[in-house]
Amino acid sequence: MYFPMLMAAFVGVMLISNITATKGVVLFDSWLHINMGPIEMNGLVTDGAFYLFPLAYVLGDVISEVYGFRAMRRTILTGFAVLLVASLCFWLTIELPAADFYEGQQAFRDVAGVVPQFLAASLAGYLVGEFLNSYVLVKMKERTGEGKLWARLISSTVVGELADTIVFCSIAATALGISTWGDFVNYTVVGFVWKTLVEILVMPLTYLVVNRLKLAEPTYREALRAQSRMASPAGAKAI
Repeated sequence: MYFPMLMAAFVGVMLISNITATKGVVLFDSWLHINMGPIEMNGLVTDGAFYLFPLAYVLGDVISEVYGFRAMRRTILTGFAVLLVASLCFWLTIELPAADFYEGQQAFRDVAGVVPQFLAASLAGYLVGEFLNSYVLVKMKERTGEGKLWARLISSTVVGELADTIVFCSIAATALGISTWGDFVNYTVVGFVWKTLVEILVMPLTYLVVNRLKLAEPTYREALRAQSRMASPAGAKAI
């Protein structure tokens, strides 16, 4: 019942992130300075989507926990179909001849022209990260049942976010203008720590949403009843 809305929210976050991520951002550069050999940090290097990426993983956790791995896979593939269309539209718009009175052609090219690279980075990162995130969560649920949701959320987050961040940053870094090893390590470490920390901090909200959806979704309640019947002695004898 709520799955289409969650899918729309996930796809929307992915689409917005791929546009806002084209801006390089440095936070706390006025006071945060670290020099450890080859690693030099002058502020926290990130991008304009740093506040949105954790939301995508929260939505992914909710969809995976309530609707399962297949539903999450369908959501990811739908999102990238939309991103592919968006990237094609950006490219086509850039290539269209600009009017004499239009003065923003180069600015539009600078922003929208790197979206295909971010699309590739997101495609690789999300495919690896979200699939691992969903897979770990679902497989742990098969062993723990309805209990220990916190363990499933944290474990899947660490595995998924680590894979996603390394893959995404490796591809997207040059589009932001990152050219030094120190800035790349800064960008990658900050991204992983930030996204993981935020998802852990909002875990109470994730718990609330997951529990509400489990109670509200008729298909989930029916699946639980079916599992209960299968696990009961009468069900086992019938089999």
